[in-house]
Amino acid sequence: MDPAVVGSDQFGILWSKRLLGTYRGYTEQIFSQPLVFTPGDGTQYVYVATTMNIVYKINAKTGDIVLSRTLHIPFLVSDLDGCVDINPLVGVTGTGVIDPDTDTWYLTSKTYRDQTDVEKGRLNGRYYVHAIDVNTLDERPGFPINLEGTLGRNNPARMFQGGNAHQRPALIHESGFFYAGFASHCVQYNFTGWIIGWDSTGKIVESFVTEGGPEDPATVKGGGVWMSGGGLASDGAGSLYFATGNGYASQLHGNPVPGRSPPSSLEEAAVHMTIAGDGKLTPVDFFMPWEKEQLDGADKDLGTSPLELLPTGTFTCPNSRRLGVVTGKSGKTYFLNIDNLGGYTNGPNKQDAVPQVFQNENSVYAGAGVYPLEGGYVYINVIQYPTRIFKFSCDEGGNAVFTQVALTNEKTAFVLGVGHGTTTSLNGQPGSGLFWVTDVQGYNLRVYKAVPQNGALQLIKTANIPGTTKFTRPVFGDGRAYIGTTQGLLYAVGSPVNLPLNCSSPYDFGDGFIGNSSSGNSSSNSLTISCKANINLQVTAITLDSKDFALSGLPTIPYTLTAGQNITFNARFTPTTPGSLSDDIYLNTTNGVGGYSTRTPITLKGNGRSTAPVLAITPNTVTFSGVITGQQQGGVTQSFIITNQGDTSLNITNYDFSQVSEGGPTVTPNVTANSAQVGPFTFSGLPSTIPADTSVTINVNFNPSQSGGFAVYLTVKSNGGTKVVDILGTSGSYPRALLEFQKPDKSGWVTYDNSTPFTFGDVFEKTTKDLLMRLTNIGGNDSASLSVTVSKPPVGEMPIGAANSIDLGEGTILGPGQSANASLYCAVPYAQVNTDSHNASAQWTLNTGDPSFGKQFIQFACNAVAEQVGPLYPNGSAEFRYLGCYKENNPGRQLQTQVYGSPSNENGLCTQACFDAGYTFAGTQYHSECWCGNHLPNLLTDEDNCNYGCSGNASQICGGNGFFADGAYISLFADAKKYINGTTIPTNPTGGPVVNPGDSQFNSLGCYTEASSGRALSKLGVATDDLTIAGCFVACAGYQFAGAEYGRECYCGNTLADSSKPAPATDCSMTCAGNSSEYCGAGSRLNLYARNGTATPTSTFTATSTTVSASTTGVVPTVGAFTFQGCYTEGSSSRALTGLAYYDDSMTIEMCAAKCVTYTWFGAEYGRECYCGDSLNPGSVFAASQSDCNMVCPGNTLEFCGAGNRLQMYKATPSNSTSTTSAASNSTSVTTTATSNSTSATTTAAPNSTGTATTAAFNSTSAITVSSSTTVVTITTSTTSAAPTGPTVVTGNVNFTFIGCYTEANNMRALSQRTFANDSMTVPSCLSFCSGYTYAGLEYARECYCGNKINAGSTQVALTDCSMTCKGDPKTYCGAGNRLQMYQLSSNLTNTSTASSTLISSLASSSTSSVAISSTSAPPTSSSSATTNSTATISATSSTSAPTTSSTTTSSTAASSSTTPTSGPWQYLGCANETNPRALSGASISGSMTVEKCQSYCLNANFPLAGLEYGSECYCGTSLQNNSTLGFSGCNMACSANSNEICGGPSRLSVYNYTLFVPTIIVPSVGTYQYQGCYTEGSGVRALPKYAFSNSTGMTVELCVGTCKSKGYPYAGAEYGKECYCGNAIDPSAVKKPDSDCSMTCSGNQREYCGAGSRLVVYQDLGSS
Repeated sequence: MDPAVVGSDQFGILWSKRLLGTYRGYTEQIFSQPLVFTPGDGTQYVYVATTMNIVYKINAKTGDIVLSRTLHIPFLVSDLDGCVDINPLVGVTGTGVIDPDTDTWYLTSKTYRDQTDVEKGRLNGRYYVHAIDVNTLDERPGFPINLEGTLGRNNPARMFQGGNAHQRPALIHESGFFYAGFASHCVQYNFTGWIIGWDSTGKIVESFVTEGGPEDPATVKGGGVWMSGGGLASDGAGSLYFATGNGYASQLHGNPVPGRSPPSSLEEAAVHMTIAGDGKLTPVDFFMPWEKEQLDGADKDLGTSPLELLPTGTFTCPNSRRLGVVTGKSGKTYFLNIDNLGGYTNGPNKQDAVPQVFQNENSVYAGAGVYPLEGGYVYINVIQYPTRIFKFSCDEGGNAVFTQVALTNEKTAFVLGVGHGTTTSLNGQPGSGLFWVTDVQGYNLRVYKAVPQNGALQLIKTANIPGTTKFTRPVFGDGRAYIGTTQGLLYAVGSPVNLPLNCSSPYDFGDGFIGNSSSGNSSSNSLTISCKANINLQVTAITLDSKDFALSGLPTIPYTLTAGQNITFNARFTPTTPGSLSDDIYLNTTNGVGGYSTRTPITLKGNGRSTAPVLAITPNTVTFSGVITGQQQGGVTQSFIITNQGDTSLNITNYDFSQVSEGGPTVTPNVTANSAQVGPFTFSGLPSTIPADTSVTINVNFNPSQSGGFAVYLTVKSNGGTKVVDILGTSGSYPRALLEFQKPDKSGWVTYDNSTPFTFGDVFEKTTKDLLMRLTNIGGNDSASLSVTVSKPPVGEMPIGAANSIDLGEGTILGPGQSANASLYCAVPYAQVNTDSHNASAQWTLNTGDPSFGKQFIQFACNAVAEQVGPLYPNGSAEFRYLGCYKENNPGRQLQTQVYGSPSNENGLCTQACFDAGYTFAGTQYHSECWCGNHLPNLLTDEDNCNYGCSGNASQICGGNGFFADGAYISLFADAKKYINGTTIPTNPTGGPVVNPGDSQFNSLGCYTEASSGRALSKLGVATDDLTIAGCFVACAGYQFAGAEYGRECYCGNTLADSSKPAPATDCSMTCAGNSSEYCGAGSRLNLYARNGTATPTSTFTATSTTVSASTTGVVPTVGAFTFQGCYTEGSSSRALTGLAYYDDSMTIEMCAAKCVTYTWFGAEYGRECYCGDSLNPGSVFAASQSDCNMVCPGNTLEFCGAGNRLQMYKATPSNSTSTTSAASNSTSVTTTATSNSTSATTTAAPNSTGTATTAAFNSTSAITVSSSTTVVTITTSTTSAAPTGPTVVTGNVNFTFIGCYTEANNMRALSQRTFANDSMTVPSCLSFCSGYTYAGLEYARECYCGNKINAGSTQVALTDCSMTCKGDPKTYCGAGNRLQMYQLSSNLTNTSTASSTLISSLASSSTSSVAISSTSAPPTSSSSATTNSTATISATSSTSAPTTSSTTTSSTAASSSTTPTSGPWQYLGCANETNPRALSGASISGSMTVEKCQSYCLNANFPLAGLEYGSECYCGTSLQNNSTLGFSGCNMACSANSNEICGGPSRLSVYNYTLFVPTIIVPSVGTYQYQGCYTEGSGVRALPKYAFSNSTGMTVELCVGTCKSKGYPYAGAEYGKECYCGNAIDPSAVKKPDSDCSMTCSGNQREYCGAGSRLVVYQDLGSS
């Protein structure tokens, strides 16, 4: 890497490549280092492996992904008990190695035993070794290797468990074998360090454990090999080196152990192992710090950084031929003799026998940077402090010395993560060294000149690379550097351009003498600079800013050159200081050639010399900090260097010492033969003479006997000048840690006790309590600083978590008396009311530099409390407990007594109502409805399915329509006194059943018969398997009479039928289905009750039922798959059919059949009742008189629907017949002929003769099924419309037009802007209520919804789905469950005069049951004839309204491919000519083709136009381009996958338009949430960090906002098209960007934008206006 290029403005980020991985919505992360390699094809590639276990081969120059492969599913961090150092996935985290001889990439990956992604859990984790062909990414034979169950070779009591292990260090290839080191996750579980080796065939050759025995493997752990991701080291001669972390075998207790006698437990150790011929390892040497046991207790791992071997060509001294360096959490840097590591306590005073120890201010995790040129430098990146630079030298005794000579001006990140130091040079040239640092805060990439100047490193380049991975480093290739991130991106930095001039840089002047340019070799002091133009250009400036070099002979500027011409001038070296000197000339140019820079650097270098002696001292300040008084016998030692930079001998005339200032006064030192002592400082090796160009290292020992601050200022006087060096030191007693937590009411602090959790107290649901944890250094004024050595906060956890990982993070330093706080929260999520309180917990692992503190697993507790409503116990808890979200209509109503529907509904009101009515269970649903019962519903489902806010309290949930909008769900509560441990307790457990005497509203009248004709009480209150007398009273509120019959039916009325008479009490012998302790009538018998004050009933009732003779009203012989069986009696002791019951004042045989479609039998009774079942119950028999079934159906008076105690009975039969039936009437005949695999029935309809309101009835009573393309169905009607005899569809009013039956939307209402519901609902009242909105919809007979758009997921369905009649007008339809009767503002329809009639026509042609459309304005329809393949003419314009069509008639049946097919909102526009370029160029596919496939593809690609060509090609676009027009012939080629369809022709396009197409937009608002803008993610933290989820197929803005709202968060943000994030505020580091940045469509709605990569569309709850 050329420093001149790196430091230029052309050097920067070349590209960033987003990786492809996706797993559970997580972002792919790169923790292992990328590898740069050039295989046999000559192209350089970057090989990347990620935490998702995906490997990539990426073109190093372009960033293109050439190949990728998924090795396994990744391992979830959620299985690691709060260890989130790497989060959220662990896959490949250790850097692999490539064998260049075989082009094989070796790496390890963590996964699960089960690859189906079902079985999880830590102990199901597995580790595999892979060998991958770098050319194809295929696995080599014999791989992967499953390491599970491998036994330790040196200790078989240890077994490898992949779930517990973590492979973080880089692998190594040595002596023909491959080795990997393993540690643990956060020092958890029963682990040991491992070194596992294998060969190229996949054979395991070594499984060495660092806990080698005889410690108890069940209780002793430690010795992990992790080194912050640094690599295992080798000397290339058969030896392996590494460092280990803390452990708890502690075999050594202060007694010296030689390095050549390693213990079996290698904890806190630097280790040297030899490699045998079979790959086995033998430990032959070790070093362990003398304070090993104290380091264990404080979790101060030695092995946080790798053990590095220093290049022997530079770093060698007579007494230490080969050197290494390692630094740990204690902050001590150990310079080691790797041929004699030092053992344990073999040094003076039983301390360390190593060449040198240096105490840094804080912990170190990063590996040292090493620069082997210009004398040799070592760089140590200290957490939160500047990088320290050490100069290597040998002292007079032949010992290695590393002297701190400089610091960077910049500090490393406050949190863990600064990367391993890395150096580069330009082809090994002195003066070209660069030091590279990656960091997780501030500038993520910093590049310095490697050789310090004036005590500092010169910073020449910075870059921001968001998400830079902690403990990483750049990797290099062909002038580029590559950096991985945790945000799924790989970055390349370099220079994107070529130099316009070739100047043969650098120019080396050799030696030059200060102040005498004629001395020495004069020819070297002046050089001619010559640059050849690579392209045509003009030189506009030549600049040099230097005091040591000068230019002359410059040409006149500007200077024009053509390619190949030269520009020349002279440069002269005039040094002002001794030593290596360099500067850069810059030639600025202008040129018009792409790919070339405008600036060319030229490096000038020379060595300044002085004929006179020159005194220099580095560093000019030596500081001792963090020293514990008396801890280390003999004190601690540092050094400085005195150098003679001149060519003649330097004579030192005096050393002046002062303890006050650099100016004196001086003191006399205590001088011995080789040292001078002043205060606690002792100086060794002070020379009197220093030869030319020589350095002398001075050691300074600091050994205070008492705590305090100390200083000595040493002035060195000589014949080469005078210099001053400041020696500063502080020492103190051990720090003391005090940990406290705020009281729940924040009134004070609670001191930490490891036997008692810190508590938040009670926190209510949907609220957050924030409290502080405080750490204080109470060691006294003379104590040393307190460091946090281990900190694993519960960041991101719920409900208890830490606000961030920075506060009280590892590396935090507290001086005496200082405190630092960390904020924790208990954020209790939404919980349904009446749920039990529960204790949440979390853990923070913490350790400090206080040796008495020890590792603490701090526990936090929070009592999450839900609101209690409804009937309450004296202690305030609710009697009705929440059971969960249950599936409704499963089958039928699960709680069949509705006590009310009210806009004031909430769960407390409902549970109180059901309690008052004597029910065991209460349920709320559809916002406003309350239901009661005594039987538990069938199916408990996921809580997310209940997603509707209560109409009376939006903070509560009242049922829902399912997370995927797939049905109805009910929020269920149970009386804890009646429902215990899953068992319903009978309400009257003792004694037999009795007649309920009544309550304060109703009195018992006894047992009564049913009426002889019609019902005794005309209104059905409720029919339910939960019926109780109290429930019947609730259902009959507002009526004078209530009666219970058949054990499960309740009837109401204001009069009693005259033919209903008193009966013996014993006749009413059936107990209530919901309460076996009381009677509820029997067959044709009612337990009758009258409202208090009502007179005893007399014969005042007149039957209103009409009997119609069979000669005028017909029996429907078949309907769908059912065939008429005859008139049957009811059962003897129960209903004949008990599967499902349905009641409707508009009942028809077709309606009953539709309700019972999943059953074998159905029967209609009493005209309006429908019963279903799979078998007939005992006693139900073929009636003796078939004429008993003589009640007409109220929905169609031409059909019979049973009678009292008689059922019109039908049974399902196989449908493989063809039939033609007809029924005569006096006005209109309808003849149906069908040839298909279904059965059709035809009946007649009476005409409409009078009245202003007219109706259009289609298929009045016929069921016509068309099941093949060859079927022809002809319908002939009279010239006047048939008058509907049943309920009708209102076609609209003056403002609105009916557009069809629609489903609800996905995860929200189809119409979501306004709503009301009541039991007097009519279509006109709803349309009036929705005045001012575009759409109005009616649902569930009593609900009205308004909106300006139909929300995503709502689709049009068969009109017969909307089958519920309006509560306020039973003659008209008002939708159904999850179905809306939809109306659109007429002014928004493109052709309002035909919209309704067209809809009626189109639906009639496909309807299979009876539905009528009524209108107050449309004239009677004229006679028409139609076939099933009739067509429609459709406008080609896009619109947000429903498509407009006009009906046409054709009588022909297609015998060949259809040329103009239209399907739903897709309309055929015509045949268009192809052009060059393409007429439709948005997107395209080809192959097996149908019209529908092309339409679906284009719509999914977000294009409204679809064009088919050549039978198998599909093109998409927004409009026809390049003069392509419609109206051409030639679209005559059948589709390749459907010969019945046309797919264009040669150079001809069959063009279709999607009429409902809506351009993608940023949704402006969702309810009270307003769009705030497009934001970036935060810096190192999520912009919205509190809650997140993803949905790869169903994400919408509405879903995201709704979820965040339900969780109680005021902010919601959608990202990556499928991810949703919630929060209480936008993180300040998130930046607002242009809306165009948020360009990814939502996975669940292509018409909405859901952010983009690292971009969120953000919404804020601004409340109701």
